[in-house]
Amino acid sequence: MTEPTVEIYTKAFCGYCHRAKRLLDSKGVAFTEYDITMGGPKRTEMVERAPGASTVPQIFIGGKAIGGSDDLARLEREGELDALLGR
Repeated sequence: MTEPTVEIYTKAFCGYCHRAKRLLDSKGVAFTEYDITMGGPKRTEMVERAPGASTVPQIFIGGKAIGGSDDLARLEREGELDALLGR
């Protein structure tokens, strides 16, 4: 089974971003990170992909918005993250 693409929008010095990336790293998940510290087109893209989202991180698995760091941790805690990751 092919693992879905994981994308994460982050900002420099963001503790929640660091926590989400650490969880993904601990699971051996490859992800693409978009640093939107200075705004720009990637920030606009994030808001378009996750309407109403204004905080980081914003995490997408297989193109589906799953939310932020707390949402990612909840999925892991409830045993649902591995299924989303195709494991």
